[in-house]
Amino acid sequence: MTITTNLIATHADFTRANGQNDTQSALRFITCGSVDDGKSTLIGRLLVDSRSVLQDQLANVSKSGEADLALFTDGLSAEREQGITIDVAYRYFATPTRKFIIGDAPGHVQYTRNMVTAASSAHAAVVLVDATKLNWSVDGLVELLPQTRRHSLLVNLLRVPSIVFAVNKLDALGNDATAAFNKIHTALEAFAAHAGISINAIIPISALKGHNVVTAQADWCGYAGPSLLSVLETLPVTPAETDVPFAFPVQWVEKFHSSNDTSQGRRVFWGRVATGSVQPGDTISILPSGQTAKISQVLNHARVPTNVGAGHGAGIVLDREVDVSRGDWLLASSDAPSHFETTREIRATVAWMDDEPLVAGRVYLALHGHRWIKAKVKRIVHRLDIDTLAEQDASQIEPNAIGHIELSLQEPIASLAYNRSRVMGSLILVDTASHKTSGALLLN
Repeated sequence: MTITTNLIATHADFTRANGQNDTQSALRFITCGSVDDGKSTLIGRLLVDSRSVLQDQLANVSKSGEADLALFTDGLSAEREQGITIDVAYRYFATPTRKFIIGDAPGHVQYTRNMVTAASSAHAAVVLVDATKLNWSVDGLVELLPQTRRHSLLVNLLRVPSIVFAVNKLDALGNDATAAFNKIHTALEAFAAHAGISINAIIPISALKGHNVVTAQADWCGYAGPSLLSVLETLPVTPAETDVPFAFPVQWVEKFHSSNDTSQGRRVFWGRVATGSVQPGDTISILPSGQTAKISQVLNHARVPTNVGAGHGAGIVLDREVDVSRGDWLLASSDAPSHFETTREIRATVAWMDDEPLVAGRVYLALHGHRWIKAKVKRIVHRLDIDTLAEQDASQIEPNAIGHIELSLQEPIASLAYNRSRVMGSLILVDTASHKTSGALLLN
């Protein structure tokens, strides 16, 4: 593929594009799917055709006038040597109407844990489907690849709000492209309906040639809709969780000693408001101690007194000295009309990432916010068959599998179901010996 000069962004282009988006909310999305579906190439195409690549960046991935678009995201030496994506790579670009943060998730089964990490904070997911390597039955029906199904299920389980399917490499099918896209479109709709996945769009694309990526290719494959970039520009950003009670995980405790101390010498508890909002005068309770206090002052990141809502960093000063440390939670008071219930017994969906299977009786460290708690696996409820979506009886959850489990925690946590709050309804499990992240939990 030859890159012509009119697709190369100058530094002025890049600065101007970003400057036009200062007031726009950035869309964080991931590309996912099976191995070699063209995820890295798609991101490279988005960057180049949206004029978000500097000339020196393009030169670094070009040889003899041609660019390997996948190298814009495959930054590790092992990735470049093997031609695969291993870790999640983030890239940033902007159009005149929006800023974007892209996460390129690996497609290999053994790196599913990396994909889960990227999806947990995404506003949207672009699931790629390689039209050249699907399994076709004798009656012409399409069988989706297992990793395509797995990633689709995971982004749905992780409550990624918007899901777009991009059917790639149709240009390689020649005259059969339109018929193939129609059959793949039907298969994706059937799979999504069975899995309870809401699809925002199904778009035929060629990441290599640029069809329907940034600019719509009129009537290509019988498709007359918008390009992928046009769809991404209209997708909503996940709203802050302001409709649930106030919750604040303490990340850092600071004590001022200067004469300009606006907190009058008291400690300031810094962190990011997880849910709800906070203002001076609110009564809060502290987990795990159970003590209560009133909020004396709320500071923003610049130490200016203000009110702060979910998704924003804050420093909170209480009206009296209480024992609060990193990992504690400041929560809406139990006397408030809406507050959290605390529990030690939880039931959750688990995406298992460890090389060792998950079995009942094992003890792990659970991380909720910045708080570490011992967690014992009480029972494996069932495992999800990613091919049939059936719930199967199981005595263990294998690496990269999905299932439902019950756990008993050493101390109670304040939680909500994941379908109500992505922040309060998620935990990770860490192996006590190796300290590796073993699983991602979504509370039911």
